[in-house]
Amino acid sequence: MSDNVVSPRQSTGEFVALMAFLMSLVALAIDAILPAYHAIGSSFDIADQNELQLVVGVLFLGLGIGQLFYGPVSDSIGRKSATYIGLALFIFGSLISAFATSYDMLLVGRFIQGFGVAGPRTLTIAFVRDQYSGREMARIMSFVISVFILVPALAPTIGAGLLIFFSWESIFYCFAVLSVLIGGWIALRQPETLHKEYRIKLEVTPILHGVKEVLTNRVSAGFMVVGGLAFACLVSYLNVSKLLYLDIYGIDEMFPLYFAILALAVGASSVVNGRFVVKVGMHKMMDMALKALIVTSSLFLVYILLNDGHAPFLLFMIAMTLVFFFMGILFGNSNALAMEPMGHIAGIASSIIGAGTTFVSMGFGTLIGQFYNQTLVPMVVGFVVLSIASFLLMQWIGHDRRKSNP
Repeated sequence: MSDNVVSPRQSTGEFVALMAFLMSLVALAIDAILPAYHAIGSSFDIADQNELQLVVGVLFLGLGIGQLFYGPVSDSIGRKSATYIGLALFIFGSLISAFATSYDMLLVGRFIQGFGVAGPRTLTIAFVRDQYSGREMARIMSFVISVFILVPALAPTIGAGLLIFFSWESIFYCFAVLSVLIGGWIALRQPETLHKEYRIKLEVTPILHGVKEVLTNRVSAGFMVVGGLAFACLVSYLNVSKLLYLDIYGIDEMFPLYFAILALAVGASSVVNGRFVVKVGMHKMMDMALKALIVTSSLFLVYILLNDGHAPFLLFMIAMTLVFFFMGILFGNSNALAMEPMGHIAGIASSIIGAGTTFVSMGFGTLIGQFYNQTLVPMVVGFVVLSIASFLLMQWIGHDRRKSNP
């Protein structure tokens, strides 16, 4: 495997775009369905609003488990073949959800969707790590995320638009069609990045060795958890966003617009990170972002506690834009730092790190979401606690990070 070289068949710009769209299937599967919460609830007579959060939570469960599968498989059969398996399962889960005759059947479909989309989610990082390392990997991942972020910004609008003309099932048909198109793009334009001489036979022993190496490496395991805690903030918001906008601010039809504004804040942070990370370094960028996140979320928490758990909508949007901006700096850097010592087992490592990040984020994000009480307090308390925990963990990891210079 060569570092910092993209196949001559494909420009760096096309590689970034393809990786962004491949990764975007995760965001699309989550965000496009948010406007359909109440339509799905009505179809299956769901009385408890918080139960609708399972539409997102179950997908994250499948995503976490699935990521343990694709890395080792891709190390054995190649990145492209493993990606095709994931896309096929994602399409299958989408169709099950579309034809669901009960809420439980819908959730089964969502789990399969999550297990399938774990392939693109995991292998995007492996594709990048096969070709880049260090700060250059962080730069490429930032550009991938800055393109990718357009999808979660637009996804609720896509979902809401489909609901105007069709039923909620049409959103799942859309998932299937887009997966076919992306699969075709990969087949035609993406070279295989894991050459045969570097492949590892699919056996239990090397997988267990890889798991042990990742989980006992202070840097990889530490930044895996830091990334999970940071992403848990976003998961908690995703779980309650549709309910929050309607219950607290009476916003329904304009929900996709405001959701997009906050998603674009993450995209803006990825662009900023891509421009400065090579000069400043990943660790310092994360350190600054975490300190700013702690200050912003703490000040906002104090305000809402003094005002019965609520805030004017303009203040809410300003605070959340800042929070999302700082969180965006954490995502790409934490992944790159966790993967940095694991270039020799990139597939297995991306699986373990991706799954660990997902389980941490899903666990804490879902827990925070279940405390939703038609105020902002549970969510913002979660932001404060998770950001402080991330910062303290960064200090612990820092003893090893200072030995190198990424």
